[in-house]
Amino acid sequence: MPAVALNPYDLFDVRSLLSDEERAVQDAVARFTDERVLPIIGECFDKGVFPRELIPEMAEMGLLGSSLPTEYGCAGMNAVSYGLICQELERGDSGIRSFASVQSSLCMYPIYAYGSEEQRRRWLPDMAAGKVIGCFGLTEPHGGSDPSNMKTHAKRDGSDWLINGAKMWITNGNLADIAIVWAMTEEGIQGFLVEKDFPGFKAQEVHRKMSLRASVTSGLFFDNVRVPEANRLPNVRGLKGPLGCLTQARFGITWGPIGAAIACLHEATEYSKTRVLFNRPIAATQSVQLKLADMARRITQAQLLSLQLGRLKDAGTMQPTQVSLAKWNNVRMALDIAREARDILGGAGITTEYCPIRHALNLESVITYEGTETVHQLVVGRELTGINAF
Repeated sequence: MPAVALNPYDLFDVRSLLSDEERAVQDAVARFTDERVLPIIGECFDKGVFPRELIPEMAEMGLLGSSLPTEYGCAGMNAVSYGLICQELERGDSGIRSFASVQSSLCMYPIYAYGSEEQRRRWLPDMAAGKVIGCFGLTEPHGGSDPSNMKTHAKRDGSDWLINGAKMWITNGNLADIAIVWAMTEEGIQGFLVEKDFPGFKAQEVHRKMSLRASVTSGLFFDNVRVPEANRLPNVRGLKGPLGCLTQARFGITWGPIGAAIACLHEATEYSKTRVLFNRPIAATQSVQLKLADMARRITQAQLLSLQLGRLKDAGTMQPTQVSLAKWNNVRMALDIAREARDILGGAGITTEYCPIRHALNLESVITYEGTETVHQLVVGRELTGINAF
């Protein structure tokens, strides 16, 4: 039989392991990224602007809260489909995927998992439609890797709560209509739905960023913010709540950087075929072929890792340590590939006319947020030894 040409960005034909529905989701989001994200994202990154005009289109495609039930206006997709959404969005830019991740996994998920039925009915349909945007307030200015050392607190005041404190590095902060805020109470850490017009609540955008420039990042400040009891998430207490949200979001993050890495490999490969040095394209040199082959090897490993993680999640058997291993491996993979691709592009690689430098800068944030690389390494180490080294 004649050999069938392999897809250079899917050397193990992982796509053949997807269902028809999963492939359809991937194809639809890939078209959206190609047609709507890629033509504008370089300029958005340069100007430090999030393309909020894309939100209604993302909502129309069912990308917001995609894994939640249809009874709340959501698409009811499986976990692998959500992962593929993240992969294709991040092939465009980490900031676009971050928006969808926060809206879906860090805001809509806790309302669904920890909220009352009244809260679900009130918020989820409008969030799925992109009419209400959320942000997730956990990280604080003094440090993000130790959420148990939370300074933001909420105290009962009659039938309401008064929240004081601050949160930092909050994606979507100045876009958000509501903030899912985690605060220390006398009964332990609890979650609250803080609406943007509540007196004493302020979001302040972070500027002068060199990463996630096409994304909104903010600080949140609470000065005796009065929150009604009806806005408290009633069905969780303690760190289980925010950590459960982070596990959902980290799952998507294991997929997203695969898209960034594929974008970088594609651009480096095409550039290497046209860049002529010493009378031949650099793609004809062993050094460049070795680099490109190593990129493809590492992307293939990440694809298989995330697909198996998705199958475990859909089966209900996924463990947080498995998410940590995949987040650690896949983000490190993508960051290394972005840097290597930038090197292959030479001087041209330092401009945002090409994607590797943009992805490399973005991935510096992705490897830090929702658990630094070191934190995830220590989670795996604890699993292996039974000893907590934090």
